Amino acid sequence: MTEGSQLPHDGLPAITHTFAADKQVAPKDDGGPLRPFSETLASAERLLLYAAETGVDVDDATRNSILVARAAVSTGWTEAVAANLLTALAKLSARLRPVTAESLKASSTASKQTVRTYWIVAICLVTFIVPASVATFVTSAVSDSIRKDIDLANSLAVKLTAQLGSPVAQAPASSSSIVSDAAATPQLPAGLSQVEVITELQSFASTMRAIDTRARQLNWFIFHAEKDPFEGLRSDPAKIKEKLQLPVPLPPNLADVTTGRIAVYQDVRSFGQGAVDDVSVFYGAITSCILPVLYALLGTCAYLLRSFQQDMASRTFTPSHADSPRFLIAAIGGAVVGLFNNFVVTQGASIPPLAIAFLVGYAVDVFFSFLEGLIQAFTKNKTGARTPSAASAAGGTNE
Repeated sequence: MTEGSQLPHDGLPAITHTFAADKQVAPKDDGGPLRPFSETLASAERLLLYAAETGVDVDDATRNSILVARAAVSTGWTEAVAANLLTALAKLSARLRPVTAESLKASSTASKQTVRTYWIVAICLVTFIVPASVATFVTSAVSDSIRKDIDLANSLAVKLTAQLGSPVAQAPASSSSIVSDAAATPQLPAGLSQVEVITELQSFASTMRAIDTRARQLNWFIFHAEKDPFEGLRSDPAKIKEKLQLPVPLPPNLADVTTGRIAVYQDVRSFGQGAVDDVSVFYGAITSCILPVLYALLGTCAYLLRSFQQDMASRTFTPSHADSPRFLIAAIGGAVVGLFNNFVVTQGASIPPLAIAFLVGYAVDVFFSFLEGLIQAFTKNKTGARTPSAASAAGGTNE
C-alpha cells in the first residue's frame, strides 16, 4: 500500500487519491454490483444523522468512514472503503439499538401509509359496529319491555275476566221472554268498587297500546318482517283510536267492554310476541356470531395503533407482515368468545362477551397463552389419572 486518504484534524475527509494497491470494485454507483454498498451507505448515513439529532457521541473513525464512503460514490470504491463502511454501520447499529436504519427509513416513508391503512380498517369496522351495537341495545331493551308488558296485560286480563265474568247475551226481539237491562248488566262482587275495576281496565288498555307501539318499533328494526294486524287502520286516526282505546263514555256493561278489549289484545300480543321472536333470532345471531369477531378486530386495530404510536415516538417502527395474521388470529378468538355467555370475574361481577372479544383482539397473545395453559392443565390431569393404573399394572407384572 502506498499513499492513503488524508484526514485533516477537523474530521472532514480530504481525498487526495485512491489506494493504488487496493482493488477497485467499480468506478461509481451504476445501480449494478454497487447496489448493496449504496444501500449500506444510505443506512449508515441515516444512523449517523439520527445520532447527531439525538446527541449520541460517535467516534471519529466511524464518522470518517461514512464520509469517505460518500465521497467514494463519485471518485470510486475500494475494498478498504467498503470494509470500513460496514464496520462503521455495525458500530452505529450496536450503539443506537433498538433504533435501526430500517426503522428510520420506515418512520419517514412508510408511516403515513401504515397509519392510513389502520385508519381505513378501523373506520370500516366502526361503521358497522356502532349501528349494529346501537340496534342490538335498543331492540334488546324494547323486547324486554314488551315481555314485561305482556306479562302485566295477561294478569290484568285474567283478573278482569274473573271479576266481571262473561257478558250476558241479549235475547232476540221476537222472543217471548225479554231480558231486562238490569239482568244484562253484571253485578260487581261484594267489596269490589266500580272505580277499581275501571282503573284496572284503563291500565289494561294502556298496556295494550304500549305493546302495540313497541312492536311497531321492533318491526322497523327487522324491516317489517312481522305483519301488522292493524295496518289497514293506521291511516285513519279515528278507527285506530276506537280499536285500541276504551270507549268514552264507558257503557254500564263493563264485561262487554272487557271482552272486546281482550279480543283486540290477542292480536296485539301476537304482533308483539312475533316481533320479539324475530328480533331475538336476527339480532341474537349478530350479537353472538358477528359482533364478537368485529370487536376483536377493532381491538387489534387499537393495539396496532398504540404500538405504532410508541414505535414512532422511539423511532423503532418497522413494517411487519405479522399484522395480517394477527387480524386473522383475533377474528378466530372473537368467534370463540361469541360462543360463551357472560364471563364471571368475581361473585356478582361479570364481563359481557363483546368486551371480552375486544380484549382478546387487543391482547391476542395473552388469550392464546391462556388457552395453551388450559390444554396443559388438562393434559397433566389426564396423565396423572393414568399413572396409578400404569403403576399397578407394572406391579402385577413383577409379581
